[in-house]
Amino acid sequence: MSKVIITAAICGAEVTKAQQPALPVSAEELALEAKRCVDAGASIIHLHVRNADGSPTQDREIFKKAFIEIRKICDPLPIIQPSTGGAVGMTATERLQAVDLKPEMATLDCGTVNFGDEIFVNDLPLMREFANKMSKLDVVPELECFDISHVISATRLFDEGLLTCHKHFDMVMGIPGAIDGSAKSLVQMVDRIGHKATFTVAGVGRFQTPMMLMAAAMGGHIRVGFEDNIYLSRGVLAESNAQFVEKAVRIAQEAGRGVASPAEARQILEISNGRAEKLMLD
Repeated sequence: MSKVIITAAICGAEVTKAQQPALPVSAEELALEAKRCVDAGASIIHLHVRNADGSPTQDREIFKKAFIEIRKICDPLPIIQPSTGGAVGMTATERLQAVDLKPEMATLDCGTVNFGDEIFVNDLPLMREFANKMSKLDVVPELECFDISHVISATRLFDEGLLTCHKHFDMVMGIPGAIDGSAKSLVQMVDRIGHKATFTVAGVGRFQTPMMLMAAAMGGHIRVGFEDNIYLSRGVLAESNAQFVEKAVRIAQEAGRGVASPAEARQILEISNGRAEKLMLD
């Protein structure tokens, strides 16, 4: 099995400073947190951004500033993976802004889902619009799947010729209203991706640790961070996203797989090592 790619989802759109005082919000805070995670073993930084008051935004210029700050201080340079999910209720135009920066990767949500008490809308026309733009700008999508049907819908984008890149999924497990965080459900989802595809697993809340273990055992990759979980153990707030990365590193090593560097992650995901220099930050 290949080395484990560790993704650090350092901010998210929902967690607040009141819930997690260590939450990074400003571009400088995001960059410092990204560096801690890269130093700990992460090779992908999954990025949301916030307004100065902490509210979620998809503003292109705020993403741009965060990209610049991360690039200044992170060595080796991680894959910076902006979210196109944003927050529930945002328009497609709002959500797609970060793709204009031509990042190496970006997320592509693959189906409408009950997101707690809200509805996160990702119908097929919207998915096609996002896939088309990412293909035109040579951005590799991470296919965000909150249910088994989302895996099937994601595959449809390839069948229709809208996507021709490496097929990489993120199985998001345990969101209330979506698929649960059980081993059985993860196996069923992974069974539908095809033998040439790769997958990451993101366990939400108390599902984070068991899903890390499952991912390592099944040949998958691991996502951790404040977006998905703020507790290092029951009732104990994490002090940094890097603590979750360190835990993922230990699990990968115990599984005998080791941890992928950013360069190795690019190789696994079939991203050119020179692609990071094409970011539209001027």
